[in-house]
Amino acid sequence: MHAHFERHVYHRHSHETYSFGFTEEGVQTFTCRGARHRSAAGMVMVFNPDDPHDGHAADDVGFTYRMVHVGPELVADVLAEAGGGGLPLFTEPVVRDVELARALRGLHEALVGGASALRRDELFDGVVAQVVRRGGGGDVYGDARGVEIEAGRVVREVLHYSDDLGITAGELAAAAGRSRFAVYRSFRAAYGMAPSDYQRQLRLRTARRLLDEGRPLAEIAVMTGFTDQSHLTRWFTRYFGVTPGAYRRAVGS
Repeated sequence: MHAHFERHVYHRHSHETYSFGFTEEGVQTFTCRGARHRSAAGMVMVFNPDDPHDGHAADDVGFTYRMVHVGPELVADVLAEAGGGGLPLFTEPVVRDVELARALRGLHEALVGGASALRRDELFDGVVAQVVRRGGGGDVYGDARGVEIEAGRVVREVLHYSDDLGITAGELAAAAGRSRFAVYRSFRAAYGMAPSDYQRQLRLRTARRLLDEGRPLAEIAVMTGFTDQSHLTRWFTRYFGVTPGAYRRAVGS
């Protein structure tokens, strides 16, 4: 992702990946892990998988940033080859490190600029190791998720693997064996958002995948449970920062 925003406001969301990026110009502000953060030029942003956050410009000038989303399995591969342990859990979403920002820029430019596969691999391995070394806390992501509230985990599994877009709070409570209130509270504690928000996010990820496959937008809206094409476009833009049409042109599908 490489974008400039002035008025766009990201809806609270999370990614299934690690997200490593930096602010090139301006200042952006966002809420993550219960606190408000600011990222100015040269600062690095680090999000764990399922870290809920929002985001917008801190002033009328706007901000420009680059972001690389990396699957946990790729991070695990790099760390395993380097003799590391489990997946890292980053405790601070903003790191003041100009050198790391420079390394991320090099990786981003290589990924989008046609560098050789060998060069991309070399930069990728180096940046992942550098991010973990400079920005990672002492915890391990897998261990931290082991203490999740069980009801929240069960609900997440149901939302991920259920094809029923009309699933109710009562059905989620029954699956978890808890009251509706307990399920809601547990899920928010574990994932930072309501089950309904998480479900919409999953539907939007599915819509993005279907766009990659070249499906018509109106068909995608029906398949993912949105009222119509306009309804899907509004939410897609709030979550991903671009319209479905702009996304499709960017990925060439």
